[in-house]
Amino acid sequence: MNSKTADRIATGVFIAIAIIIISILVGLFSYILVNGLKHISLDFLTTPSSNVRAGGGIRDQLFNSFYILFITMLIALPLGVGGGIYMAEYAKPGKITDIVRSCIEVLASLPSIVIGMFGLLMFVNLTGWGYTILGGALALTVFNLPVIVRVSEDAIRAVPSDLKEASLALGITKWHTIKTVLLPSAFPTILTGAILAAGRVFGEAAALLFTAGLSTPRLDYANWNPFSVQSPLNIFRPAETLAVHIWSVNTQGLIPDVEEVSNGSAAVLVISVLVFNLLARWIGSMIHKKVTASK
Repeated sequence: MNSKTADRIATGVFIAIAIIIISILVGLFSYILVNGLKHISLDFLTTPSSNVRAGGGIRDQLFNSFYILFITMLIALPLGVGGGIYMAEYAKPGKITDIVRSCIEVLASLPSIVIGMFGLLMFVNLTGWGYTILGGALALTVFNLPVIVRVSEDAIRAVPSDLKEASLALGITKWHTIKTVLLPSAFPTILTGAILAAGRVFGEAAALLFTAGLSTPRLDYANWNPFSVQSPLNIFRPAETLAVHIWSVNTQGLIPDVEEVSNGSAAVLVISVLVFNLLARWIGSMIHKKVTASK
């Protein structure tokens, strides 16, 4: 077999693999959207769910998903970016650094159900909080932290060394160089990774099943006092998210329109995750163009 024939065969194999992957994704998305879009309406998005009556919506579950996402990213981003800065700029090559990096890799590969069981032990039972938004956010922080650390580390390492060396040659301190040179240059990649991680958090169910719970108390959206029991902002209340709601409706649902609610919720979840991914790529591309133009 000559090199040209081998090249054609390899090209055909890779094209076939790409077509198979795209076909699976298109088929999956099409099935979910075709079955779910017809059940999505303003009333479906803005009315509370019901355990017995037909016609319930996903208002509280949708709010809970975004609220837990906000709390999670509020905790995970500073820790993750800080960990990435340490691994890229301060950690000295050696056995300890290799062990830390291995631990990050292992933590990133843990199944979400394991993180959920850890969260149940640490943030539900040990603290005595019970099922709470805070417990769910902390469990998702553990789940998401390795990803943000690796993204931040890779983004900082990808910054040309000439920029760092030029800054240090001017007598600027290392921290000031990181703050004013490395982080702004790495910001587009870090932001893209953070948004992709947010999409991953938004669609998570297993970890929240054991930490945030399967129920939501009756919420008063006119009460924005975070210390009130019925306030949506209370971080010490249980909160069923959209992904958990889909699982709960399909396994324990008693409502007559189980299939309609499940399909509509799945479509909303898929669209939200898709928006997160497209937004990450668009923002990353826009910032990259601005940075390139400024140079």
